[in-house]
Amino acid sequence: MNVDDLLDFGLPEEGLEIIRERGIEELYPPQVDGVRSGVLDGCNLVLAVPTASGKTLISELAILNSIFSGGRALYIVPLKALAYEKYELFKEYERFGFSVGVATGDYDRSADYLRDRDVVVTTSEKADSMLRLGTDWISEIDVIVSDEIHLVDSDRRGPTLEVTLAKLMMMNPGAQVIALSATISNAGEIASWLDAGLVKSDWRPIELKEGVVFDDVIDFPFDGEKEVGSDEDDVATSVVRDAVLEGGQALVFTSSRRNSRGAAGRVVGSLDDLLSPQEEDRLMGLADEIRDIEGVTDEEERLARYVERGVCFHHAGLRNKHLRRIESLFSNGDLKVICSTPTLAWGVNLPARRVVVRDYKRYDPNYGMKPIPVLDVKQMFGRAGRPGMDPYGEAVLIAKNQVERDQLIDRYIVGDSEDISSKLASEPALRSHVLSTIASGFAGSYNELMDFIGRTFFSIQNRSEDIELLVKRVLGFLESEGFIEASGFGFSDNQELDSTAIGKRVSELYIDPLSASRILERLSGREMKDDIEFLHMVCETPDMDTLYMRKNDYSHVESFLKENPRLRERGEMDDWFLSEVKTSMLLKDWVEEIDDDEICDRYGVSSGDIRRKAGTAEWLLHSAAELSKMSLSLYIDKLRDLERRMQYGVKRELSDLVSIPGIGRVRARELYRNGYRTKSDLHTLIDEKTEIEEIDGVGPKTVDKIRRELDRNGSRKKGQ
Repeated sequence: MNVDDLLDFGLPEEGLEIIRERGIEELYPPQVDGVRSGVLDGCNLVLAVPTASGKTLISELAILNSIFSGGRALYIVPLKALAYEKYELFKEYERFGFSVGVATGDYDRSADYLRDRDVVVTTSEKADSMLRLGTDWISEIDVIVSDEIHLVDSDRRGPTLEVTLAKLMMMNPGAQVIALSATISNAGEIASWLDAGLVKSDWRPIELKEGVVFDDVIDFPFDGEKEVGSDEDDVATSVVRDAVLEGGQALVFTSSRRNSRGAAGRVVGSLDDLLSPQEEDRLMGLADEIRDIEGVTDEEERLARYVERGVCFHHAGLRNKHLRRIESLFSNGDLKVICSTPTLAWGVNLPARRVVVRDYKRYDPNYGMKPIPVLDVKQMFGRAGRPGMDPYGEAVLIAKNQVERDQLIDRYIVGDSEDISSKLASEPALRSHVLSTIASGFAGSYNELMDFIGRTFFSIQNRSEDIELLVKRVLGFLESEGFIEASGFGFSDNQELDSTAIGKRVSELYIDPLSASRILERLSGREMKDDIEFLHMVCETPDMDTLYMRKNDYSHVESFLKENPRLRERGEMDDWFLSEVKTSMLLKDWVEEIDDDEICDRYGVSSGDIRRKAGTAEWLLHSAAELSKMSLSLYIDKLRDLERRMQYGVKRELSDLVSIPGIGRVRARELYRNGYRTKSDLHTLIDEKTEIEEIDGVGPKTVDKIRRELDRNGSRKKGQ
């Protein structure tokens, strides 16, 4: 189908102009199916097609059709990085007079600033938060797009995505729903839940060859065999070098952070003879950019050394600044190889000529090492082949022997993906979403609550009596904790339900009601005196993902408890309690300005882990301050102070300096030692630029950033 034919299906001429300007002349077969299935007629659709097959364009047709008719669209993604990727795409609409917004941040912040946006891109968590806060413009949405809908199967993100979609459809019964998915076995079940048509296809714009490598030969069951160079030490390295030798890039998936670093270390050096002098010079400069990010750790210095040779590793322990930079370098073709944990398969779009799944087993605490789902491998495979750049894509698994090769082919190459299932039966998820459903007015009685749950994917896959049993147990907990009130006993059909003031605030704060219960218990109990008690309070909640206890951690943590006997009284000396204490100790070191490398070594974490733990703690401290205010406790000022310090990892005296973008904990401390202790002190930047540039870690670029920020905020004294 030619794109001009879209006019016959109702697309406005201006919308067609946007599509044409991208160089699109013909629609892919799945896109044609989407058009013929009524995407421009307002029909709900589920598109279950492979990566790079044009799913986003189908959703755009619905969006363009709506906004050119005066409507509004909400585009929901699973990750912040994806939100900004889509935001940049949709900003093209602004030259036609439309306004595009993105929302991914603070869950306790009003989204009224997005009221006038025609298209809003957001994460499912932020969309859920907006609903909890009563954001009224959401009721004006005409098109709802859910990207990566198969992630309803995710233990972590699935329940929120599922409940959010159910609420949006309930609030906007006439809205068009477009759900984008990988190829899954039970896509029809998703379509049934969303009352949608189904477009299912295995078509890809670039041929994808899937196979298994053993004994220096890749066996592609449907495409023959291919020999690769031999590396006696590591098969993955030889497969990667072969791809780069052919002019492609390679993406290697491993099972753990340690393995991602190790795989990158083995690849480094194998590509040296394939890099031109010009590439080597450019990579040296790019590596220095990695080092220029403040507070670089030993691990990040290692990353920079690998970048110098065209290779990097990628895992959730790295800081976001480093992750986004290496993603950009790989996307631009500067890096030849990324060795990553599986998280990259579900993140930003980073295709490569060849994808290597080095580890197909993952550690499960209940079962040990076990094979990962077919859907996960297919998601990794889907990264193979760059549209417009690669003539084909290749995705391979690595086998140790012939028997394993045959097993891998049967399971992952020939076999079907598993069905996906709702994860809303998880009690932590259910208690949070039941409370939010009542607190935000989606259900005012037991009947209405059960009617709402009947709109979820969960209700399609489970027996009503099992659902009712779970819901009643959750309601009992919420009532006993004072978060809801019921007009009778036992939770029956016509019983009225309402949230209390504190229950509504717990829902708005976006924390687990059990977390709120534990925080309130600590706030109203024995007096807390030291920072460590407040930090342990937030680490005691289910919202904090506590650190794993290693063998060499026990003596360190137990010694700390001897020095803090009040903390020792909080729990039994089991791994659960000790891991809470260990996490509290890390957070204390962070706000006491202990060096990143020292924290990483002491607790077995990476720099990004520190900041993610600190980010969670900051949010829980904010929530504790809000609950403290409502419960009239005396800890509000202390909690607010810790919240501010947690955001930047500083002692109290640096709070003013670190509020200036470009000044982190390390530079702020250097400035403070040299007499620059407040924003007012930094007014001297204009007249004493040479002097301040001599301070360690505060170079010309940072000075310029500081000056611009002071000018922008009107903080610099006039005449200076």
